[in-house]
Amino acid sequence: MIITKPADALNNGLALTPTMGWLHWERFMCNTDCTNDPKNCISEQLYMQMADIMASEGWKELGYDYVCIDDCWLASDRDSQKRLQPDPKRFPSGIKKLADYVHSKGLKLGIYEDVGHKTCAGYPGSLGYYDIDAKTFAEWGIDLLKFDGCNFDNLDQLVKGYIDMSNALNKTGRDIVYACEWPLYTWDGGLQPNYTAVRHYCNSWRNFADIYDSWSSIKSTIDWAADHQEIIVPAAGPGGWNDPDMLVIGNFGLSRNQAVTQMAIWAIMASPLIMSNDLRNIDGYSKSLLQNKYVIAVNQDALGAQGQRISKSNNFDIWKRELSGNSFALVFLNREEIGGPRSIAVILNDLGVDSSCKMSCVVTQILPTYEQWGRKNLTAVLQFTVNPTGSVMLRVEPFSN
Repeated sequence: MIITKPADALNNGLALTPTMGWLHWERFMCNTDCTNDPKNCISEQLYMQMADIMASEGWKELGYDYVCIDDCWLASDRDSQKRLQPDPKRFPSGIKKLADYVHSKGLKLGIYEDVGHKTCAGYPGSLGYYDIDAKTFAEWGIDLLKFDGCNFDNLDQLVKGYIDMSNALNKTGRDIVYACEWPLYTWDGGLQPNYTAVRHYCNSWRNFADIYDSWSSIKSTIDWAADHQEIIVPAAGPGGWNDPDMLVIGNFGLSRNQAVTQMAIWAIMASPLIMSNDLRNIDGYSKSLLQNKYVIAVNQDALGAQGQRISKSNNFDIWKRELSGNSFALVFLNREEIGGPRSIAVILNDLGVDSSCKMSCVVTQILPTYEQWGRKNLTAVLQFTVNPTGSVMLRVEPFSN
């Protein structure tokens, strides 16, 4: 069953559809060596270049509008007024000027901090400074905060810290999307998170381990989401989203079929579409996949219902998401990692798309390629092939004259 009515969301009017943008972490990690690697180190230049490309190469128009800084931007100490400050050599202009630059491109700037004593990379954390840090971010013109969960003393402190920072951000009066990792660290602590509370205070939240540039990482992330969907899906909807972590399409570890699968499943799960890649050197196929307007339309559908796995049989996973206008998205994932394309045959009536196909419906393949399959009825058999580790994504919508 698709659940479309989420719990009460963080009432800041933001993230009514999943956030889209770019984040440095998976691709550039904590590279602070600007002497030997100036093009790839964590510096203001990197974010300015990504903003230039996002504004000039069609990304912004498709909805990718957040340019996000992750860990390792900070100086090793706070200033004399206990305010955070960026590394002066790598961010000589300061974060306010970087935000102004990003805003001048019609984009938004995201930044990173941590609920604990220190960030995951050992820079100053926000514990004890939630109000002053929130005020600092607002004064700089920050539009999104990714708030990590390293280096805390106990889970009670972690939960209180996430709540306190949420309240501190709201008190600033600035629109700042709040991206939490509260559930991830709660699960790691052996407890099931309170998703009603998480959704009340956060705009998105990580649940599972960091994504890596590998098929095994993509698989484990997909499987965790499917295995926990009864717990996590009811929390998702406009204003708050489950975040399976970054899109690694355009890097080194995924085949084309696996890249299609990540894009398809992230879209059907109503996940934030936050890329971590090098947009300066991305290949044409990956760029076209990430910019696929039909897949983005599924991800950004206004109903905001997170899709779920509805079948797992014969090494095929079938996922379904309810869309606005009595429409549906479907993904068929071939879990085999050997052999060639495998055939699958399904009857529309068995997929729970009755409201789309009561009379007749139109079926369109949107991944791996765009193909119009035409008008169908509920008894129609759809037969097609899916490549190993690849996916086929369909959109089913009512027929109208």
